[in-house]
Amino acid sequence: MALFKSSTRIIPDVPAVPRHIAIIMDGNGRWAKQRFMPRVMGHQRGVETVREVVKACREMGVEYLTLFAFSSENWRRPAEEVSFLMQLFLKMLEREVGKLHENNICLKVIGDRSRFDAQLVGYIEQAEQLTAANTSLTLTIAANYGGRWDIMQAMHALSQAHPERATAFEEEELDPYLSMHYAPEPDLFIRTGGEQRISNFLLWQLAYTELYFTDVLWPAFGRKELEAAIASYQKRERRFGRTSEQLKGESGA
Repeated sequence: MALFKSSTRIIPDVPAVPRHIAIIMDGNGRWAKQRFMPRVMGHQRGVETVREVVKACREMGVEYLTLFAFSSENWRRPAEEVSFLMQLFLKMLEREVGKLHENNICLKVIGDRSRFDAQLVGYIEQAEQLTAANTSLTLTIAANYGGRWDIMQAMHALSQAHPERATAFEEEELDPYLSMHYAPEPDLFIRTGGEQRISNFLLWQLAYTELYFTDVLWPAFGRKELEAAIASYQKRERRFGRTSEQLKGESGA
């Protein structure tokens, strides 16, 4: 059975501060281009934003933060940019994991690791093992991740685990095999950079997540912008298929 409630089957709790925030960090290249810098400088500056947002989430009481760092479609980008992103990811693991551990932050990396080199896979595994018992915040990096890939690999694993069942499965039986099985569904999804789409990110998990889009490019996104997104979330009426009248009746209004 799933560890957390599915929003399509059970009405989950609605925390004032999002328990889980998922972010597509978009706009690094455009930020650099606006400043007549190479695109890779935008990615480098984006790492500093990651530090700031992780710190802010931890201080605000957010329990899970999931960042879309590299999609399965990003391999289509220029080879030199992809190479730089892989090296940046490796350097981030080398430099930041100790700090994450000191701050009681658990690091997880989700996605298909088959295209990563052995050194990067080794660092990922070491980082996850080092921080596994930490409890202040679970930081998930989605790298070479795609929502459709996630659903397909989960279905494949479930079918292998229960070949006698064929395809007669219930929704909650698939949940434990999804990449984010250890976390509740996101309360708030944020996409920076002005685009208004999900881009194959957490397709299963975002069923009833509140969506927030901002024109602010990721390298310029900081605590102030995060607080604005959370303030917008707090004004939403999260009905999960119910009516406003039902919600008012539950609250005694």
